[in-house]
Formats: sequence, C-alpha cells, structure tokens
Amino acid sequence: MKKMKTLFSKIAKLYKWALLLSPFGLFAVICLDTYVLLETENQTFQSTEEIPHNKVGLLLGTSKFMANGDINLYYLYRIKAAEKLFKAGKIDFILVSGDNGRIGYNEPLLFKKDLILLGIPKEKIVLDYAGFSTLDSVLRAQKIFGLNSFTVISQRFHNERAIFLAKQKGIAAIGFNAETVTGKYSIKTELREYLARTKACLDIVFDSQPKYLGEKIAIQ
Repeated sequence: MKKMKTLFSKIAKLYKWALLLSPFGLFAVICLDTYVLLETENQTFQSTEEIPHNKVGLLLGTSKFMANGDINLYYLYRIKAAEKLFKAGKIDFILVSGDNGRIGYNEPLLFKKDLILLGIPKEKIVLDYAGFSTLDSVLRAQKIFGLNSFTVISQRFHNERAIFLAKQKGIAAIGFNAETVTGKYSIKTELREYLARTKACLDIVFDSQPKYLGEKIAIQ
C-alpha cells in the first residue's frame, strides 16, 4: 500500500510539472513553427507554370493504405503531384524516398509501380529505401545521391519542413505542393506537424544525421 501511495505521489508531481511547463512548451512550439514558416516563405509552389526547373524531384514517402484499408489521400495526392511536375518538364528524375524498414513494407517500390502506371518511364525513377524520416530523405539526397538542389514533392506543410532542413544544410530546395487533405482525416497529421517542426529545429541544433548512409549513387 505504501509503495502504491509513493507511486501515485510521483505521478502527481510529474503531472503538476507538466501543467506548470506546458504554457512555456506551447509558446516554444508556436515560436519554432513560425520560424520554419518564415525561413521557407515563398519557396513552395502550386503551379507548374511558376515553379523553376530542377533536375530531380524528391518525392517524400508515406504509406499507401490506411489502417482501415482505404487508400491514403496523402499518398494519392503526392503521386499525382509528381506526375504533374514531371510531365510539365519541371523535373527530369523522380527520387522516391521512403521507408523499407520491415518485411512486407516497401514505400518506394509502391510509389514506383504507381508512377509507372501513370506513364513515368521507369528509368526516370530512382529509389531511396532508407528515407525513414524527412531528415533522412533530405540529407541522403545530398550525401548519397549528390544533390545540392532539388524540388521536394509533398503537401505544403511537409514541404516547408523539408525545405527548412535542406536550407540549414546548404541545400537549395524548393517545394511543389500536392493537394491538401482536409477534414477530420487531416487533423491528427496537422497537430503532429507542430511537434515535427520542433524536432526539426532540434535536429539542426544537435546536427542529427541519417540512420543509414552508404555508397554514393549518381542520378543520370
């Protein structure tokens, strides 16, 4: 009984500290979100007519299907954006960077198959199987694939974070915004983005590196 009371006491103290610190934590999150926005202002594009040409488009991965089996709209809209950008002649290659960290789960390969179905030549599609995070995707594009400039393809909020990370590493990146996902479907993702941007800032401060590197691969 005594141990149980001690445990409850510790939990109560932690809860109290969480309440005391939360206003400061919330303020910091808002400030860092604003910082990312300011650092990436005017560096994302909606129109293929306005966006400058880049040799490579970095297509950021996500799962194709949701837990209930429905297709993930973030995936669908990114595929369409990549197709649109390539067929407009604003990129020459698509570097698909995603997660292939467990058996039976291969984001880059699924993207490649669907891009080919949309008419993108397979020789114009390059796969990065170790894009486990946005940081990994951006830094591997530079360190493994030798890119110091590229066009990020994802939803706007994601593009802004990727461009922010790229900018801090001396990479000239711009973004082509895939269609926005709206409604209840997107609320969790949008809330999570605040924390993701905070982490992105910490990754820069602590000079975080990709989980895996490896031999260099030329895109040509």
